[in-house]
Amino acid sequence: MVHFTRKVLSNGLRILVHEDRSTPLVAVNITYNVGSRDEQADKTGFAHLFEHLMFAGSKNVRDFDEPLQHAGGENNAYTTNDYTTFYEILPAANIETALWLESDRMMALSITQKALDVQRKVVVEEFKETCLNEPYGDAWHHLSDMLYQVHPYRWPVIGLSPDHVSNANLEDVRSFYQNWYGPNNAVLCIAGNIDPQSAHELAEKWFGNIPARPTPLRNLPEEPALRGPLHREVRAAVPVPAVYLAFRMPARLDPDFYPVDLLSDALAQGQSSRLYRHLLREKQLFSQIDCYITANTDPGLLVIEGRPADGISPELALSAIWDELDQLKNAPIPDRELQKIKHRFESTIVFSETSVLNKAQNLAFYEVLDKAELMNDETDMYHSVTPASMHQTACALFRPDNSATLIYVPA
Repeated sequence: MVHFTRKVLSNGLRILVHEDRSTPLVAVNITYNVGSRDEQADKTGFAHLFEHLMFAGSKNVRDFDEPLQHAGGENNAYTTNDYTTFYEILPAANIETALWLESDRMMALSITQKALDVQRKVVVEEFKETCLNEPYGDAWHHLSDMLYQVHPYRWPVIGLSPDHVSNANLEDVRSFYQNWYGPNNAVLCIAGNIDPQSAHELAEKWFGNIPARPTPLRNLPEEPALRGPLHREVRAAVPVPAVYLAFRMPARLDPDFYPVDLLSDALAQGQSSRLYRHLLREKQLFSQIDCYITANTDPGLLVIEGRPADGISPELALSAIWDELDQLKNAPIPDRELQKIKHRFESTIVFSETSVLNKAQNLAFYEVLDKAELMNDETDMYHSVTPASMHQTACALFRPDNSATLIYVPA
Protein backbone atom coordinates (compact mmCIF):
# COMPACT_ATOMS: atom_id res chain seq x y z
CA MET A 1 0.00 0.00 0.00
CA VAL A 2 1.42 3.35 -1.08
CA HIS A 3 -0.17 6.17 0.94
CA PHE A 4 -0.32 9.57 -0.69
CA THR A 5 -2.03 12.94 -0.53
CA ARG A 6 -3.43 14.88 -3.46
CA LYS A 7 -3.82 18.60 -4.04
CA VAL A 8 -4.83 20.45 -7.19
CA LEU A 9 -3.46 23.96 -7.68
CA SER A 10 -5.65 26.74 -9.08
CA ASN A 11 -3.84 26.39 -12.44
CA GLY A 12 -4.84 22.72 -12.69
CA LEU A 13 -1.52 21.11 -11.73
CA ARG A 14 -2.14 17.94 -9.76
CA ILE A 15 0.26 17.37 -6.83
CA LEU A 16 0.67 13.89 -5.30
CA VAL A 17 2.95 13.38 -2.30
CA HIS A 18 4.14 10.13 -0.72
CA GLU A 19 6.12 10.41 2.52
CA ASP A 20 8.93 7.87 3.11
CA ARG A 21 11.18 8.55 6.09
CA SER A 22 13.36 5.49 5.45
CA THR A 23 15.48 7.36 2.90
CA PRO A 24 17.42 10.64 2.89
CA LEU A 25 16.35 11.19 -0.72
CA VAL A 26 13.37 12.61 -2.51
CA ALA A 27 12.15 11.92 -6.04
CA VAL A 28 10.50 14.67 -8.07
CA ASN A 29 8.56 13.40 -11.07
CA ILE A 30 6.56 15.41 -13.60
CA THR A 31 4.48 13.56 -16.14
CA TYR A 32 2.87 15.45 -19.00
CA ASN A 33 -0.21 13.92 -20.55
CA VAL A 34 1.24 14.00 -24.06
CA GLY A 35 2.88 11.35 -26.21
CA SER A 36 3.36 10.37 -29.79
CA ARG A 37 -0.39 9.73 -30.15
CA ASP A 38 -0.90 13.51 -29.92
CA GLU A 39 1.17 14.26 -33.02
CA GLN A 40 0.02 14.91 -36.57
CA ALA A 41 0.68 12.27 -39.19
CA ASP A 42 3.01 14.59 -41.12
CA LYS A 43 4.75 15.90 -37.98
CA THR A 44 5.68 12.84 -35.95
CA GLY A 45 8.47 12.53 -33.39
CA PHE A 46 7.64 15.86 -31.73
CA ALA A 47 6.97 14.40 -28.26
CA HIS A 48 10.33 12.67 -28.36
CA LEU A 49 11.96 15.85 -29.66
CA PHE A 50 10.61 17.70 -26.61
CA GLU A 51 12.13 15.11 -24.32
CA HIS A 52 15.43 16.56 -25.55
CA LEU A 53 14.38 20.20 -25.92
CA MET A 54 13.31 20.37 -22.27
CA PHE A 55 17.00 20.10 -21.32
CA ALA A 56 18.11 22.87 -23.71
CA GLY A 57 17.60 25.69 -21.22
CA SER A 58 14.82 27.96 -19.96
CA LYS A 59 14.37 31.59 -18.95
CA ASN A 60 16.45 31.42 -15.75
CA VAL A 61 18.39 28.19 -16.33
CA ARG A 62 20.95 27.99 -19.11
CA ASP A 63 22.22 24.53 -18.12
CA PHE A 64 19.71 22.13 -16.56
CA ASP A 65 22.24 19.58 -15.33
CA GLU A 66 24.78 21.81 -13.59
CA PRO A 67 22.66 23.11 -10.67
CA LEU A 68 21.21 19.64 -10.15
CA GLN A 69 24.68 18.11 -9.95
CA HIS A 70 25.70 20.76 -7.41
CA ALA A 71 22.66 19.71 -5.38
CA GLY A 72 23.81 16.06 -5.44
CA GLY A 73 21.05 14.94 -7.79
CA GLU A 74 20.55 13.17 -11.08
CA ASN A 75 17.81 13.30 -13.68
CA ASN A 76 16.42 11.71 -16.80
CA ALA A 77 13.32 11.52 -18.99
CA TYR A 78 11.44 9.19 -21.30
CA THR A 79 8.63 9.38 -23.84
CA THR A 80 5.86 6.89 -24.61
CA ASN A 81 2.92 6.76 -26.99
CA ASP A 82 0.70 8.22 -24.26
CA TYR A 83 2.77 10.40 -21.90
CA THR A 84 6.17 12.00 -21.26
CA THR A 85 8.01 11.86 -17.93
CA PHE A 86 10.82 13.96 -16.45
CA TYR A 87 12.32 13.14 -13.07
CA GLU A 88 15.01 14.04 -10.55
CA ILE A 89 16.25 12.24 -7.46
CA LEU A 90 18.33 14.17 -4.93
CA PRO A 91 18.86 14.73 -1.18
CA ALA A 92 15.59 15.84 0.40
CA ALA A 93 17.23 19.00 1.77
CA ASN A 94 17.82 20.18 -1.81
CA ILE A 95 14.37 19.48 -3.22
CA GLU A 96 13.82 23.12 -4.17
CA THR A 97 16.55 22.86 -6.78
CA ALA A 98 14.52 20.27 -8.65
CA LEU A 99 11.26 22.19 -8.22
CA TRP A 100 12.90 25.39 -9.47
CA LEU A 101 14.29 23.65 -12.55
CA GLU A 102 11.02 21.93 -13.44
CA SER A 103 8.87 25.01 -12.88
CA ASP A 104 11.15 27.22 -14.96
CA ARG A 105 10.98 24.99 -18.01
CA MET A 106 7.24 24.51 -17.58
CA MET A 107 6.70 28.27 -17.62
CA ALA A 108 9.40 29.55 -19.95
CA LEU A 109 11.26 26.96 -22.00
CA SER A 110 13.83 28.52 -24.34
CA ILE A 111 12.74 27.34 -27.76
CA THR A 112 15.28 29.17 -29.89
CA GLN A 113 16.45 28.36 -33.38
CA LYS A 114 19.84 27.39 -31.99
CA ALA A 115 18.34 25.01 -29.41
CA LEU A 116 16.06 23.49 -32.01
CA ASP A 117 18.92 22.98 -34.48
CA VAL A 118 21.05 21.23 -31.86
CA GLN A 119 18.36 18.94 -30.46
CA ARG A 120 16.91 18.22 -33.88
CA LYS A 121 20.29 16.90 -34.96
CA VAL A 122 20.54 14.75 -31.82
CA VAL A 123 17.11 13.21 -32.40
CA VAL A 124 17.74 12.54 -36.09
CA GLU A 125 21.05 10.82 -35.27
CA GLU A 126 19.26 8.72 -32.65
CA PHE A 127 16.66 7.75 -35.26
CA LYS A 128 19.39 6.66 -37.68
CA GLU A 129 21.33 4.78 -35.02
CA THR A 130 18.43 2.90 -33.41
CA CYS A 131 16.06 2.43 -36.36
CA LEU A 132 17.99 2.55 -39.61
CA ASN A 133 21.44 1.20 -38.72
CA GLU A 134 20.60 -1.35 -36.02
CA PRO A 135 19.45 -4.88 -36.96
CA TYR A 136 15.68 -5.22 -36.48
CA GLY A 137 15.63 -1.54 -35.44
CA ASP A 138 12.67 -0.71 -37.65
CA ALA A 139 10.51 -3.56 -36.31
CA TRP A 140 8.12 -1.16 -34.59
CA HIS A 141 7.71 0.83 -37.76
CA HIS A 142 6.50 -2.34 -39.49
CA LEU A 143 4.36 -3.60 -36.60
CA SER A 144 2.69 -0.23 -36.01
CA ASP A 145 1.99 0.15 -39.71
CA MET A 146 0.46 -3.33 -39.95
CA LEU A 147 -1.68 -3.23 -36.82
CA TYR A 148 -3.06 0.32 -36.95
CA GLN A 149 -4.68 2.09 -39.87
CA VAL A 150 -6.23 5.27 -38.43
CA HIS A 151 -5.08 5.63 -34.81
CA PRO A 152 -1.79 7.53 -34.21
CA TYR A 153 -0.32 4.37 -32.68
CA ARG A 154 0.40 3.61 -36.33
CA TRP A 155 3.78 5.30 -35.89
CA PRO A 156 6.35 4.55 -33.16
CA VAL A 157 7.37 7.05 -30.49
CA ILE A 158 10.51 8.08 -32.35
CA GLY A 159 8.41 9.05 -35.37
CA LEU A 160 7.59 7.83 -38.85
CA SER A 161 10.56 9.43 -40.59
CA PRO A 162 13.57 11.48 -39.49
CA ASP A 163 12.47 14.06 -42.07
CA HIS A 164 9.55 15.07 -39.83
CA VAL A 165 11.93 16.26 -37.12
CA SER A 166 14.48 17.58 -39.64
CA ASN A 167 11.79 19.78 -41.17
CA ALA A 168 10.29 20.96 -37.88
CA ASN A 169 10.18 24.76 -37.70
CA LEU A 170 10.06 27.08 -34.70
CA GLU A 171 6.37 27.86 -35.13
CA ASP A 172 5.37 24.18 -35.13
CA VAL A 173 7.55 23.37 -32.14
CA ARG A 174 6.44 26.35 -30.06
CA SER A 175 2.82 25.53 -30.82
CA PHE A 176 3.30 21.93 -29.63
CA TYR A 177 4.83 23.25 -26.39
CA GLN A 178 1.99 25.69 -25.75
CA ASN A 179 -0.62 23.01 -26.42
CA TRP A 180 0.68 20.24 -24.20
CA TYR A 181 3.24 21.35 -21.59
CA GLY A 182 1.11 23.51 -19.30
CA PRO A 183 0.39 22.87 -15.60
CA ASN A 184 -3.19 21.78 -16.29
CA ASN A 185 -1.88 18.93 -18.46
CA ALA A 186 0.68 17.67 -15.93
CA VAL A 187 1.03 15.67 -12.74
CA LEU A 188 3.75 16.44 -10.18
CA CYS A 189 4.63 13.58 -7.83
CA ILE A 190 6.99 13.97 -4.88
CA ALA A 191 8.07 10.86 -2.97
CA GLY A 192 10.64 10.53 -0.21
CA ASN A 193 11.81 12.14 3.01
CA ILE A 194 9.41 15.06 3.16
CA ASP A 195 6.08 15.62 4.89
CA PRO A 196 3.07 16.21 2.64
CA GLN A 197 2.27 19.69 3.96
CA SER A 198 5.78 20.97 3.26
CA ALA A 199 5.76 19.36 -0.19
CA HIS A 200 2.42 20.95 -1.08
CA GLU A 201 3.62 24.35 0.13
CA LEU A 202 6.79 24.10 -1.97
CA ALA A 203 4.79 23.00 -5.01
CA GLU A 204 2.52 26.02 -4.56
CA LYS A 205 5.56 28.28 -4.19
CA TRP A 206 7.26 27.12 -7.40
CA PHE A 207 4.32 26.23 -9.65
CA GLY A 208 1.35 28.18 -8.35
CA ASN A 209 1.99 31.30 -10.44
CA ILE A 210 2.31 29.46 -13.78
CA PRO A 211 -0.78 30.28 -15.83
CA ALA A 212 -3.00 27.49 -17.05
CA ARG A 213 -3.19 27.06 -20.79
CA PRO A 214 -6.14 26.21 -23.02
CA THR A 215 -7.14 22.61 -22.44
CA PRO A 216 -5.68 20.45 -25.22
CA LEU A 217 -8.28 18.89 -27.48
CA ARG A 218 -7.78 15.19 -28.08
CA ASN A 219 -10.11 13.61 -30.59
CA LEU A 220 -8.45 10.33 -31.50
CA PRO A 221 -10.06 8.08 -34.10
CA GLU A 222 -11.20 4.67 -32.90
CA GLU A 223 -9.22 1.93 -34.54
CA PRO A 224 -11.46 -0.63 -36.30
CA ALA A 225 -11.13 -4.33 -35.55
CA LEU A 226 -8.10 -5.95 -37.10
CA ARG A 227 -8.77 -7.92 -40.27
CA GLY A 228 -5.96 -10.41 -40.28
CA PRO A 229 -4.07 -12.51 -40.53
CA LEU A 230 -1.54 -9.98 -41.82
CA HIS A 231 1.91 -11.00 -43.00
CA ARG A 232 5.04 -9.11 -43.95
CA GLU A 233 8.52 -10.35 -44.83
CA VAL A 234 11.47 -7.95 -44.70
CA ARG A 235 14.84 -8.63 -46.28
CA ALA A 236 17.40 -6.61 -44.35
CA ALA A 237 20.97 -6.49 -43.09
CA VAL A 238 20.29 -8.72 -40.10
CA PRO A 239 22.59 -11.48 -38.80
CA VAL A 240 19.88 -14.15 -38.37
CA PRO A 241 16.16 -14.48 -39.13
CA ALA A 242 13.67 -13.13 -36.60
CA VAL A 243 9.93 -13.58 -36.18
CA TYR A 244 7.34 -11.28 -34.60
CA LEU A 245 3.77 -12.34 -33.91
CA ALA A 246 1.54 -9.50 -32.66
CA PHE A 247 -2.07 -9.35 -31.47
CA ARG A 248 -4.34 -6.39 -30.78
CA MET A 249 -5.20 -6.34 -27.05
CA PRO A 250 -7.51 -4.32 -24.76
CA ALA A 251 -6.70 -0.83 -23.44
CA ARG A 252 -4.97 -0.28 -20.11
CA LEU A 253 -8.18 0.37 -18.13
CA ASP A 254 -10.21 -2.40 -19.78
CA PRO A 255 -11.08 -5.21 -17.32
CA ASP A 256 -9.72 -7.73 -19.84
CA PHE A 257 -6.29 -6.10 -19.64
CA TYR A 258 -5.41 -8.09 -16.51
CA PRO A 259 -5.85 -11.63 -17.89
CA VAL A 260 -3.92 -10.59 -21.03
CA ASP A 261 -1.05 -9.32 -18.88
CA LEU A 262 -0.98 -12.61 -16.97
CA LEU A 263 -1.10 -14.55 -20.25
CA SER A 264 2.05 -12.75 -21.38
CA ASP A 265 3.70 -13.78 -18.10
CA ALA A 266 2.60 -17.38 -18.59
CA LEU A 267 4.19 -17.37 -22.01
CA ALA A 268 7.54 -15.71 -21.32
CA GLN A 269 8.11 -14.54 -17.74
CA GLY A 270 11.04 -16.50 -16.33
CA GLN A 271 12.67 -19.79 -17.20
CA SER A 272 9.62 -21.82 -16.21
CA SER A 273 7.38 -19.95 -18.67
CA ARG A 274 5.84 -21.92 -21.53
CA LEU A 275 7.67 -20.45 -24.51
CA TYR A 276 11.05 -20.54 -22.79
CA ARG A 277 10.63 -24.02 -21.34
CA HIS A 278 9.05 -25.75 -24.33
CA LEU A 279 10.45 -23.99 -27.38
CA LEU A 280 13.88 -22.82 -26.28
CA ARG A 281 15.07 -25.29 -23.68
CA GLU A 282 13.29 -28.55 -24.56
CA LYS A 283 12.74 -28.41 -28.34
CA GLN A 284 15.63 -25.96 -28.98
CA LEU A 285 13.71 -24.24 -31.75
CA PHE A 286 14.77 -20.75 -30.63
CA SER A 287 17.98 -19.12 -29.49
CA GLN A 288 15.90 -16.44 -27.74
CA ILE A 289 12.20 -15.73 -27.31
CA ASP A 290 10.12 -13.18 -25.45
CA CYS A 291 6.54 -11.97 -25.00
CA TYR A 292 5.44 -8.54 -23.78
CA ILE A 293 2.56 -6.08 -23.88
CA THR A 294 2.49 -2.36 -24.65
CA ALA A 295 -0.08 -1.46 -21.94
CA ASN A 296 -1.29 1.56 -23.89
CA THR A 297 -4.03 3.95 -22.82
CA ASP A 298 -5.92 2.96 -25.97
CA PRO A 299 -6.02 -0.65 -27.26
CA GLY A 300 -2.44 -1.85 -27.53
CA LEU A 301 -0.47 -4.93 -28.53
CA LEU A 302 0.76 -8.24 -27.21
CA VAL A 303 3.94 -9.15 -29.08
CA ILE A 304 5.88 -12.41 -29.23
CA GLU A 305 9.33 -12.11 -30.79
CA GLY A 306 12.06 -14.65 -31.23
CA ARG A 307 15.20 -15.67 -33.07
CA PRO A 308 14.90 -19.18 -34.53
CA ALA A 309 17.82 -21.50 -33.76
CA ASP A 310 20.29 -22.47 -36.49
CA GLY A 311 18.61 -24.60 -39.12
CA ILE A 312 15.08 -23.74 -37.97
CA SER A 313 12.97 -21.97 -40.58
CA PRO A 314 10.83 -18.98 -39.59
CA GLU A 315 7.75 -20.94 -40.68
CA LEU A 316 8.55 -23.84 -38.34
CA ALA A 317 9.31 -21.42 -35.50
CA LEU A 318 5.98 -19.63 -35.97
CA SER A 319 4.10 -22.91 -36.17
CA ALA A 320 5.58 -23.91 -32.80
CA ILE A 321 4.46 -20.61 -31.26
CA TRP A 322 0.92 -21.13 -32.56
CA ASP A 323 0.92 -24.63 -31.03
CA GLU A 324 1.65 -23.11 -27.62
CA LEU A 325 -1.08 -20.51 -28.06
CA ASP A 326 -3.54 -23.21 -29.11
CA GLN A 327 -2.82 -25.05 -25.87
CA LEU A 328 -3.90 -21.97 -23.93
CA LYS A 329 -7.07 -21.86 -26.03
CA ASN A 330 -7.83 -25.60 -25.76
CA ALA A 331 -7.77 -25.87 -21.97
CA PRO A 332 -7.69 -23.50 -18.98
CA ILE A 333 -4.32 -22.88 -17.41
CA PRO A 334 -3.78 -25.08 -14.31
CA ASP A 335 -4.58 -23.21 -11.11
CA ARG A 336 -1.16 -24.00 -9.66
CA GLU A 337 0.57 -22.40 -12.66
CA LEU A 338 -1.66 -19.33 -12.39
CA GLN A 339 -0.96 -18.92 -8.68
CA LYS A 340 2.78 -19.09 -9.35
CA ILE A 341 2.44 -16.32 -11.96
CA LYS A 342 0.42 -14.17 -9.53
CA HIS A 343 2.99 -14.64 -6.76
CA ARG A 344 5.77 -13.59 -9.10
CA PHE A 345 3.76 -10.54 -10.13
CA GLU A 346 3.12 -9.60 -6.50
CA SER A 347 6.82 -9.93 -5.70
CA THR A 348 7.61 -7.58 -8.58
CA ILE A 349 5.14 -5.02 -7.21
CA VAL A 350 6.58 -5.23 -3.70
CA PHE A 351 10.12 -4.90 -5.01
CA SER A 352 9.23 -1.87 -7.15
CA GLU A 353 7.81 -0.10 -4.11
CA THR A 354 11.18 -0.12 -2.35
CA SER A 355 12.31 2.77 -4.57
CA VAL A 356 10.95 6.29 -4.02
CA LEU A 357 11.52 7.02 -7.70
CA ASN A 358 9.41 4.03 -8.75
CA LYS A 359 6.65 5.08 -6.39
CA ALA A 360 6.68 8.65 -7.71
CA GLN A 361 6.58 7.47 -11.32
CA ASN A 362 3.86 4.89 -10.69
CA LEU A 363 1.68 7.41 -8.88
CA ALA A 364 2.08 9.84 -11.78
CA PHE A 365 1.24 7.16 -14.34
CA TYR A 366 -1.96 6.14 -12.56
CA GLU A 367 -2.96 9.77 -11.99
CA VAL A 368 -2.58 10.44 -15.72
CA LEU A 369 -5.08 7.61 -16.10
CA ASP A 370 -7.22 9.77 -13.76
CA LYS A 371 -7.05 7.39 -10.83
CA ALA A 372 -3.89 7.21 -8.73
CA GLU A 373 -5.81 5.05 -6.23
CA LEU A 374 -5.71 2.30 -8.84
CA MET A 375 -2.05 1.79 -7.95
CA ASN A 376 -3.17 0.23 -4.67
CA ASP A 377 -6.21 -1.57 -6.07
CA GLU A 378 -4.74 -3.39 -9.05
CA THR A 379 -3.19 -6.22 -7.08
CA ASP A 380 -6.69 -7.34 -6.13
CA MET A 381 -7.75 -7.12 -9.77
CA TYR A 382 -4.91 -9.42 -10.80
CA HIS A 383 -5.77 -11.82 -7.98
CA SER A 384 -9.38 -11.94 -9.19
CA VAL A 385 -8.30 -13.43 -12.54
CA THR A 386 -9.28 -17.11 -12.75
CA PRO A 387 -8.20 -19.95 -15.04
CA ALA A 388 -11.61 -19.68 -16.71
CA SER A 389 -11.26 -15.94 -17.41
CA MET A 390 -7.75 -16.45 -18.75
CA HIS A 391 -9.00 -19.23 -21.00
CA GLN A 392 -11.81 -17.04 -22.31
CA THR A 393 -9.37 -14.19 -22.93
CA ALA A 394 -6.88 -16.47 -24.71
CA CYS A 395 -9.62 -17.66 -27.08
CA ALA A 396 -10.62 -14.07 -27.87
CA LEU A 397 -7.06 -12.80 -28.22
CA PHE A 398 -5.05 -15.49 -30.02
CA ARG A 399 -7.06 -15.59 -33.23
CA PRO A 400 -5.41 -15.59 -36.66
CA ASP A 401 -7.72 -12.77 -37.78
CA ASN A 402 -6.43 -10.71 -34.81
CA SER A 403 -2.78 -11.29 -35.68
CA ALA A 404 0.06 -9.82 -37.69
CA THR A 405 3.28 -11.66 -38.53
CA LEU A 406 6.58 -9.96 -39.30
CA ILE A 407 9.57 -11.99 -40.52
CA TYR A 408 13.11 -10.70 -40.98
CA VAL A 409 15.25 -12.56 -43.49
CA PRO A 410 18.99 -11.81 -43.88
CA ALA A 411 19.55 -10.04 -47.20
